[in-house]
Amino acid sequence: MSKIKPKNFFITLVRHGESVGNAESRWQGQKDYPLTERGRAQAQALAARWKQEEVKFDAVIASPLSRAKETAEIIASSFGLNVEFDPLWMERDNGEFSGLTASEVRQNFTHPEFYNPYDPVGIDGEGDWELFLRGGQALHNLLKREPARYLIVSHGGLLNQVMHAIVGIAPQANNAGLRFRFSNTAFAKLIYHAHHHRWTIDSVNDHAHWVEAESEE
Repeated sequence: MSKIKPKNFFITLVRHGESVGNAESRWQGQKDYPLTERGRAQAQALAARWKQEEVKFDAVIASPLSRAKETAEIIASSFGLNVEFDPLWMERDNGEFSGLTASEVRQNFTHPEFYNPYDPVGIDGEGDWELFLRGGQALHNLLKREPARYLIVSHGGLLNQVMHAIVGIAPQANNAGLRFRFSNTAFAKLIYHAHHHRWTIDSVNDHAHWVEAESEE
């Protein structure tokens, strides 16, 4: 029986489950932290929800960092799919902030009253503009593929910039402006109508499978 190929891109963007870095309130960046047991439970709950709802995916693409990798593998295994890893979907490089707690960052670094989107984060990490460009490149590469049902497993910072690229809002000074919330294993559902260049955003920060998510932030 032949599969009918979708005419549009159906894209689900999901943030990884709770990691050790999340639990310890650390600036994770590209430092590699595994999932906690809670994070694994979140991923399993999301997979179970999607199976119950008869959600379909054609491909799963993930950041290679452990917290996203494991989340993607838990979900993909329940659908009988393999995971493709792409470093473009990795979290922001936080420079010297990486691995530090929020209090350690406040104590050990000076923080200017004003910074522009081109300034680096953590002395030598990716600034907002640099992350925005990488998010745009990740999105562009995805849209070079055939229209299909894609699951992307990534990170809150990068996914925010992908959403900014979709709605056409560039980064602003002092991290001002619009922000999209992604709780652990929360997801956004989008449809891209390529022949009309029209985006439909069906949902953002959907975490109905893990109702504690709001109180955990």
